[in-house]
Amino acid sequence: MAATTRMLSLARSPAGAFKRTFDFFRRWPVIPGLIIGSLAVGAIFAGFLTPYDPKQGDLTARSAPPAWVGDGEWAHPLGTDRVGRDMLSRLLYGARVSLMVAGVAVSVGTITGTLAGLLAGYVGGMVDELLMRLVDLWSALPFLLIALIVAVSVGPSLWMVIGLLALSSWSAGARNVRGEVLSLKTRDYVALAKVAGASHTRIMYRHLLPQVIHVVIVITTLRIGSLIIAEAGLSFLGVGVPASVPTWGIMIAEGRQYLLTAWWIAIFPGMAIFATVTAFNFLGDWARDRLDPRLRQLA
Repeated sequence: MAATTRMLSLARSPAGAFKRTFDFFRRWPVIPGLIIGSLAVGAIFAGFLTPYDPKQGDLTARSAPPAWVGDGEWAHPLGTDRVGRDMLSRLLYGARVSLMVAGVAVSVGTITGTLAGLLAGYVGGMVDELLMRLVDLWSALPFLLIALIVAVSVGPSLWMVIGLLALSSWSAGARNVRGEVLSLKTRDYVALAKVAGASHTRIMYRHLLPQVIHVVIVITTLRIGSLIIAEAGLSFLGVGVPASVPTWGIMIAEGRQYLLTAWWIAIFPGMAIFATVTAFNFLGDWARDRLDPRLRQLA
């Protein structure tokens, strides 16, 4: 009875409350979820959250500092750039572009990689050999050089960037899914499905795909961050999204020469990229720990 009383008092103490809070934040991706959710809301409702056009400048307010610095004003909370465009507006619209590019590219790459991995792992033989050699060949190609050649040939465009990023994101997923399928197809339930007369398509769709979906989810969440960095890098080099479209990479490129006089032009989009990629990486780690059956057994 005394031991139970002590345990209850400990649970109600500040230390117990801190431990419960820590365990909650450790168990669930609260902070990454808040960052990604806030970013998504800001990107979707950018037109309602800020009264400024991200492409329209005001030369009378150019290079205005953030509101809490020097002569800054709350009319432009994060300041303005060298031609008077509102930084907050450009960050929100840039988030829209980054999330759209990464979302479409990772969706196409994930679907293609999953189908290729399922086919290679289940069918095996020459099909497996051809698909895996294609993965090796594609992984060996210099992505940046290809992007530069395509941009010079056809010119920078939004859909060109999405296509390049989609092509670059399918190979890793294909290899991982193929490795899981090679192990799963020898299980008894697959053999029983064959005996019951199930077609190969049904076995892959109903019996193998649900068993590798945790791998697909983890790869997808981890891949989004790297695609956001890739899109920002291409835009920074001037071979990605056209300069007229506000993106984080373009904002950093425009502000790099003003780091000593107007640091916020480049620092704020850099911080946005860092926070977004970190949040997606933490979300991917959490998804791996929660969805991988082997890791759940060790927990």
